[in-house]
Parts: sequence; structure tokens; C-alpha cells
Amino acid sequence: MNTLAVDIGGTKLAVALFQGERMIKRESRPTNREGARDWMLGQVVSIARQWQVEAPFERCGIGFGGPVDFGEQCVAFSTHIGGWNNFRLTEFLSRELAVPAMMDNDANAGALAEATFGAGKGHSPLFYMTLSTGIGGGIYADGKIWRGVDGWAGEIGHLSIRPDGPECLCKARGCFERMCCGLWLERDYGKPAKELLRDPGFIARYVVDLALGLKACIMLLNPSRIVIGGGISNAGDELFVPLRAELDRQITDWSGARVDVVPAALGDDSVLYGALALARTLKTDD
Repeated sequence: MNTLAVDIGGTKLAVALFQGERMIKRESRPTNREGARDWMLGQVVSIARQWQVEAPFERCGIGFGGPVDFGEQCVAFSTHIGGWNNFRLTEFLSRELAVPAMMDNDANAGALAEATFGAGKGHSPLFYMTLSTGIGGGIYADGKIWRGVDGWAGEIGHLSIRPDGPECLCKARGCFERMCCGLWLERDYGKPAKELLRDPGFIARYVVDLALGLKACIMLLNPSRIVIGGGISNAGDELFVPLRAELDRQITDWSGARVDVVPAALGDDSVLYGALALARTLKTDD
């Protein structure tokens, strides 16, 4: 069965076509912020309709870069791109493409992907963090995503790690996202994160805040493994070696909680594979 997978983020959108579990097509576009929601939807629909002619698909999965009401299958809002508030994205794509669709936020999709296909396989509980334009988190335990009572579990990006720090887009101060995500790194330092992370001196300072946020996850959840995806995680050992050392320094001495932090095995495709896993839970006519 063929599946359309969609990853809508703050910096880029990506669309892939899967034949079973094999990705056979993939296209990516940098986000046009001025075009906002309508531009992004137009890109997805245009690519999907072309593929539908070449290799028909029967279902669609979506990872969205912002809070999602999973039960209602509705985008709650986006702090990065305008026009998404209370938008029924699955309903829209189902209508436009004539296939059933299912959506979750990108961090939950990433957690599902890495637990099913990637670096989190065999680990439970697993915490997945997307470290990109923004910061989000997903919790995978006992074979499923753990959402909390209202569906908002895992939003690690808006823990305040520096209460006297600068204001975040959410209006709180010193949020983990405000201190460590790609959007704010570029605004604060005038260089993209990819360039900043070539400087060992910058990394040595950066991992202090990065570890502060992850320490909260480790002490609260005691996960079997933390998997970090998103563009910043592509820095590899230059980031992960000093990050692990800083976590070892910060974790409370008496705590026996493990520090197992690795990059996403699926790289930039974690959310697309998560969208595939979501779509596989849909019922189709065949």
C-alpha cells in the first residue's frame, strides 16, 4: 500500500511517498513565511496530486510543527507561521486528495518513528526531542505515544530554564526553546545555527542550557533513551559529546537515572517516517 507522508515545519515542509516502508519519492521546500498557511497547503497539494497520478496512494499521515489537538485532528496554533489557528488540516487534505488522513505534532511523530524504525527501537519509555526552528518533545511508552490527560504532554520547549531570561514567543521568559532553538539562535547571534555549531567555544556555552532542559526530562521521566532530531542534531559528535559530558555534570549526584542521549537515526526524515506510522493506523477500503 502506498502512503503519502507530510512534514510541515517552521523552516521547511517535506513530502514523501512510501511504498510499504520504503520511501520512493521525497520533495522538500523552504518555508515561505509571507505565503504562510495557504502557500504551504498549495505546495503539499500540488506535489501530492502529481504523485497520485504516477503512483496512487491510499492514505496520508502528517507531522505538524506546532501544538495539535489529536482527538479533534485539528492544528491548535503555530508560533512560527501564520494562519494555522484551529485549522482542521486532516479534514482539508482528506477532501483535497480523496484519501483518509491522520495528524500529530512533529515531535510525537518523530518519537513514533524513532521508536518504530530508528534509534529508539527497543527503548521504553523513550523521549524524543526535535531541536530545530523550535523545540518540541514526544514521549513513547508501552507501545504508544503518551499524551497526558489533555493531549499536551511532552511540550518541553516551554519549560523555563532561565526565569530571568529573554521573552519567548509564548510570552514567558527564558523558555528552553527561547534559549536553544534555531530561530532564536539566529536572531540572537546573527548567524544560522549550522554556522554557530562549527565553533567549539559556542558549543561549550550552548550545551549548558541544552543540558538544563534535558535534565528536567531525565529527572522527571527517567527515560530509557533520549533521541534528538531536527536540523541542529545534525551537528553530530561535535554537539553530542560535550552535551553528554555536561549532562553528567548537571545530573544530581544521588540520581541513578541513565544519561543515554543520541541523534535520530532517521535524520531529517524522522517526522516523515512518523507520519507513515500514523497513517498505518487508518482504516482503508482494501
